[in-house]
Amino acid sequence: MAGTLQESMARPSAFDAIAEGYDEAFTESPIGRAQRSVVWSEMDRVFHPGQRILEINCGTGIDAIHLARRGVHVEACDSASLMIASAQRRAGIKHLPVQFRCLSIERIDELGPTPPYDGVLSNFSGLNCVADLKPVIRTLSRLVRPGGRVVLCVFGTFCLWEILWYLSARDLRKAFRRFERRGIESVLAPSATVTVHYRSVHVLKKLFEPQFRMERRQGAGILVPPTYAASVVSRFPRLFRIAVQADRFICRFPLIRSLSDHSVLTFERVEEGD
Repeated sequence: MAGTLQESMARPSAFDAIAEGYDEAFTESPIGRAQRSVVWSEMDRVFHPGQRILEINCGTGIDAIHLARRGVHVEACDSASLMIASAQRRAGIKHLPVQFRCLSIERIDELGPTPPYDGVLSNFSGLNCVADLKPVIRTLSRLVRPGGRVVLCVFGTFCLWEILWYLSARDLRKAFRRFERRGIESVLAPSATVTVHYRSVHVLKKLFEPQFRMERRQGAGILVPPTYAASVVSRFPRLFRIAVQADRFICRFPLIRSLSDHSVLTFERVEEGD
């Protein structure tokens, strides 16, 4: 059975507003599956059966369950209690031993210091919703053993699809919103907003040093469009299938990977003194 590590929150998470429809809108969508497959390929390369992994901003638990099916021990947390409830139901149905906890990224310092985790996963831009990453990174350096890996999927800062999509709609603000470094307010639902911070890979690499060394970088969603362009998939299903296959081939090419909706970054926890 899935773990039921629930905690009361100081205030409801904005992501509770989209929890009910999240899987239908993204997880189970062709675009969502295509972009997630890039992350899963990296997860499967990095995380191995028997390892103990922490997932932050776990959403409805689809990544944690994927890892658990492979024999990885997963502890997963998210700020949205309704997301956690959905994740617990999913894991319970499949009888997988995943522990879920209602805990925001900013509060992961409350997790116990021992034993250290073999790795950490943060998928689909949870870290983009954190204003100050420095204390989070300090906590991760404490929670991850030397030699452990951290796999992050964050928003890219130059999404070619997004620029062309919104320029065609004559919406300059959205077309170039990823160039803004002060944070952009994003409306998830009526009365539910979050501030999104777009950080370059260079900035993230510097923030994670010296405790972590960037080992690998690739793009997710280069030819595959962002979710809001789902109408393109329904209109051109054959082209979409070609785009999915092509993305898997070009996702690690320098320059090309910089045009993606998301960047998938893998960091290694460096031994003290290295």
